[in-house]
Amino acid sequence: MTAADKNSAYFTAPVFAVAPMIDWTDRHCRFLHRQLSRNAVLFTEMVVADAIIHGPRERLLSHHAAEHPVTLQLGGSDPAKLQEAVKIAADFAYDEINLNVGCPSDRVQSGTFGACLMKTPDLVAECVAAMKQVTSLPVTVKCRIGVDDQQPEEVLPEFLGKVIAAGSDAVWIHARKAWLQGLSPKENREIPPLDYDLVYAMKRANPNVFIGINGGIQDLAQATAHLEHVDGVMLGRAAYQNAGLLTGVDAAIYGEAERDFDWLALRDTMMAYADEVIASGGRLHHVTRHMVGLFQGFAGARRFRQILSSEATKPGASPELIATAFAAVDLSAGPKADAERLAG
Repeated sequence: MTAADKNSAYFTAPVFAVAPMIDWTDRHCRFLHRQLSRNAVLFTEMVVADAIIHGPRERLLSHHAAEHPVTLQLGGSDPAKLQEAVKIAADFAYDEINLNVGCPSDRVQSGTFGACLMKTPDLVAECVAAMKQVTSLPVTVKCRIGVDDQQPEEVLPEFLGKVIAAGSDAVWIHARKAWLQGLSPKENREIPPLDYDLVYAMKRANPNVFIGINGGIQDLAQATAHLEHVDGVMLGRAAYQNAGLLTGVDAAIYGEAERDFDWLALRDTMMAYADEVIASGGRLHHVTRHMVGLFQGFAGARRFRQILSSEATKPGASPELIATAFAAVDLSAGPKADAERLAG
């Protein structure tokens, strides 16, 4: 499949995506997630445009060929700098460029981007237009429904109208407001109430534009329910902390045939990948820290987590530790059987 084919396929609803998460969705995380789902769209951590322009581009932008379809999420508010970052990123063959208009952290606000851009829709539109000028890739936006004292039902339609008119190919909407002062990023993911109905209304108002939903979605049953109203669904921490749920995405979301997931093949793939990472100067825990949530509900999951958490950080830890951790899990029983055992 070519990059152009992937771009086209991305906008053929439905779409399941794993959200961009700072310090979590790095290249090693994305490699793991790709082994669990062939079709899920994977997002990078947010990468600041200034860092791409002035910093170590290879380290910031390189990724494994297996990750596709993979989206580069950019942070910034200067149209010229974002344009330059997109030009630089062209050499790294991403499938989509996404602009962060949703992160409420202090360090993002200090750069005058992220969620605070909800207050300046004209500037966001300028940024989108500038990025579109220098790439044939889809340019998309991930936003909140509003910030602070804004009335989402008033500001969100205006915001969407401007970024869509500027050429945004899709909008992912986190269905919560963000409070720029007084709440931590964690609290901003939990305390402001969710308003899924408003996101649904935005899809009805923009029937020809891809609208995806994010925020508070915990499992594939909830994801498929949302897809009755919108084009795409995005999970963040639920997909990271219970990565095993990604094994059901291809069947539940993309209509592929149900299949028994080959956990031993995953073990072998991740061992080989970890060997490559270590050979290139990395450490085992750079890979395994993303694997601890694989076996929620399986007998032996706690021991699996203990092995990876306590042993993988030790100097000289080798990929064989992954095999040791997998051996602690009863793969034959599966998560349902273990949940029933615990309930009993």
